[in-house]
Amino acid sequence: MERPYRPVESFRVRRSCLAVPASSERFIAKAHGLPADEVFLDLEDAVAPAAKAQARANAVAAVTGDWGGRVLAVRVNDASTPWAHRDVIDVVSAAGRLDAIVLPKVTSPDHVVWLDLLLGQVEREAGLTPGRTGIEAQIEDAGGLAAVNAIAAASPRLQALVFGPADFMASVGIRSLDVGGQPAGYTGGDVYHYALMRILIAARARGLQAIDGPYLRVRDVEGFRRSAASAAALGYDGKWVLHPDQIDAANEVFAPSPEDFARASRIVEAYAHATGVQARGAVMFGDEMIDEASHKMARAIVARGRAAGLGHDDPPGGHRRDDPGRDAGTGSEST
Repeated sequence: MERPYRPVESFRVRRSCLAVPASSERFIAKAHGLPADEVFLDLEDAVAPAAKAQARANAVAAVTGDWGGRVLAVRVNDASTPWAHRDVIDVVSAAGRLDAIVLPKVTSPDHVVWLDLLLGQVEREAGLTPGRTGIEAQIEDAGGLAAVNAIAAASPRLQALVFGPADFMASVGIRSLDVGGQPAGYTGGDVYHYALMRILIAARARGLQAIDGPYLRVRDVEGFRRSAASAAALGYDGKWVLHPDQIDAANEVFAPSPEDFARASRIVEAYAHATGVQARGAVMFGDEMIDEASHKMARAIVARGRAAGLGHDDPPGGHRRDDPGRDAGTGSEST
């Protein structure tokens, strides 16, 4: 199914995606006060089979509450399980506001198509706006990675692709129990690079966000920060967090620095002035030539920064709105 390209400016911020076991009412209550960009209530791996029904009931109660402006999602059980369809029906029907369903262990576009069709049926039956519930597809094994391009194109409801490192490691035989870390003896760089890049390219080709999976050593905040920084440098939008101690690190790492945000804002302004007022396709910005490619990169940084709360009080770059191109073509960059 074809979908239009969605520019990065339309993304909702997902720097930190907090996993909350839906079996724990205490953890659900605590999550309301944490500064994660996204909270997802987990009905899958974090919940034992005997606790699935109660966890689902807890999630149904929770999604009717006030979660502020953050993204609210529920990770249902995977499409091959006996719990998946009831998870979707109950939480979507009950939701006052549910932004997305996280679908784990996606190995085929058929899984996404199944969820898309079921969501449409549930929305109609519950009197909800058609298409209101998004999908985040979790890529967790060799089959899912091999089919990731088709998965990314499977539904217009898709909002993000998520890497699941633990199941992926088991699937391909990586010899380590350090999920999110590097296996001993591997000298080729980052063992996850190929999977992360392939997911990122599939996501960006379809206008989706790309989210890195968890780092299981929850007390090792610096290790988490290194893992998050690597994914952010690659171009990822955010990372799963399993513990409150990881949230601030994720929010910091996946947001542009104030300096980068300010510089990108000035590039956007300078380029707008050059193309609009001066009718030029390229312009000197300090001692750097900027063009449409530079402009796209800068717009992406500005969008991420604004989503993270930067620059809402002042015009981008701190310039007056009646002088958007003050530095354009002058050969010097204002600071």
